[in-house]
Amino acid sequence: MTHQVHIIGGGMAGSEAAWQLARRGVRVRLSEMRGGGDTTAAHNSDGLAELVCSNSFRSDDDEKNAVGLLHHEMRQCDSLLMAAAAKARVPAGSALAVDRDVFSAEVEAALRAQPTLEIVRERVDTLPSDGMTIVATGPLTAPSLATSIGTATSADSLAFFDAIAPIVYRDSIDMDVAWMASRWDKGAEASLEMGGDGRDYINCPMTREQYFAFHEELLAGEKTEFKEWEANTPYFDGCMPVEVMASRGVETLRFGPMKPVGLDNPHWATAEHPNGRWPYAVVQLRQDNKLGTLWNMVGFQTKLKHAEQVRVFRTIPGLENAEFARLGGLHRNTFLNAPTLLDRQLRLKSAPHIRFAGQITGCEGYVESGSVGLLAGLMAAAQIAGRDWTAPPRTTALGALLAHITGDAEADSYQPMNVNFGLFPPLLDVKKKARKEAYTERAKSDLSGWVRTL
Repeated sequence: MTHQVHIIGGGMAGSEAAWQLARRGVRVRLSEMRGGGDTTAAHNSDGLAELVCSNSFRSDDDEKNAVGLLHHEMRQCDSLLMAAAAKARVPAGSALAVDRDVFSAEVEAALRAQPTLEIVRERVDTLPSDGMTIVATGPLTAPSLATSIGTATSADSLAFFDAIAPIVYRDSIDMDVAWMASRWDKGAEASLEMGGDGRDYINCPMTREQYFAFHEELLAGEKTEFKEWEANTPYFDGCMPVEVMASRGVETLRFGPMKPVGLDNPHWATAEHPNGRWPYAVVQLRQDNKLGTLWNMVGFQTKLKHAEQVRVFRTIPGLENAEFARLGGLHRNTFLNAPTLLDRQLRLKSAPHIRFAGQITGCEGYVESGSVGLLAGLMAAAQIAGRDWTAPPRTTALGALLAHITGDAEADSYQPMNVNFGLFPPLLDVKKKARKEAYTERAKSDLSGWVRTL
C-alpha cells in the first residue's frame, strides 16, 4: 500500500493520529520499532499504546478538572484512546484507570481493523527527507532517530527524568492491617458503575513513629547512579521519585502521596488503637488490572535500586510480605523546544513536511500525549483534503494545550506541562470558587461548534 502519511511511533500519540487519519480513509503507514527486534528501557511488551508508567488517566471529572475536560473533548472527537479506556476501565473512584493489557489490545485491534492502515514493525533511524510524516516517538525516542532530530532542529536536546512506580500482587498484601477505602468516599458513584463498591484503594496505615522511620529509610536507601552526562537533567514535577520528595522535608510526603486525610482506619477504630482512628500517614495502592490481581503504589515512583525497593517498601504496614510484579525505575525522556521549533500546526519550521506529536513536543501525560496526536491527525487529514485548518478555540482544553506547545509558552524556560486551567484565557470577572465550572462550561460550548467543522 502506498501511504499518504507516515507515522513513526505507535504509542499514545501515534496510535490516536493513525486512527483519526485512517477512519477518514487516509492511507497510513504506522512504524513501531518494538516487535521488530528493538525495545526501550521502560516498555514491557510490543503492544501499541502500552502504558509504561501509571495505569491512570487521572481525574475523569469534566466539571472541575482540566484533564477531565480534556477526556470529554477527546470523546467528542471520536478518540480511539478514550473508547479503548472505556472498555479497559477498572474501579478507581473518580479517576479513569485501566487494565493496561486490555487497553493496549483494544487499541491495536481497532487499528488493525482499518483497511487503509498498515502497521509495520521497524525502527526508523532518520527523519524522512520528503512525504507527510508525523513523528510520535515519545520521550523514549531511539538514539539514532534522536540524533537525526537534533541535526534537523540544530538545537540541543532537552530532557527530564521520569520515574515508574512498583506494582504489587494483591494476594501478598496483609488485609488484616490494610483496608479498602476511597478518600472521603470520593468517586463512589463512578466506582459502583464500574463494578466496584466505592472503596477502590488499598490503604496501608502508619503511626507517627512508623512514618518517621520509613522516611529515614527512603533517604538512606541506595539509589540508581546517574551517568555523567545525565547529572544536570531535571525531574518532571508531576512524576517525582518518592525519595526526592522525601528529601525536601520530613512532612512533604504527608502532604503528597502519603496524605492521610479522609481515610478512617476501621482496624484501629474497632481495636481502640492508641493512635486513634486516623493514621499519621497512608500508602495507597490502586487496582492495575481488571482481574484485581495487580495493584500499583500510588505516587511511589522511585529511583531506589531494586533490592532496596523490596527492603524499604516491605517496612510499610501491610506490605511486610509484599511480592512485586514490577519494581520501580527511572528513565530519561527527550522533548523538543516546541515553541521555537514548531509552527501552529505542529510542523517543523525547517522541514514542514514533518509534524511532531505527543510527549516529544513537551506535553506531559497519557491524555495530553494522545490529544496532541489527535490534533496532528486532524491537521494532516485537513491538509490532504485541501481544507484550511481551523485550530480548536483556545478556550477549550485542546486549544489551550496546543497554543501552549506552539507559541504561548516561554521558549527560554519551556518544560513539560500537563493540561491545567492556568493555560486557559482567564475569567477574571468570575468569582474564584466558580471559575473551574465556568471554564468547563465555556469550553464545552465553544468546542461544540468547532467539532461540527471537522
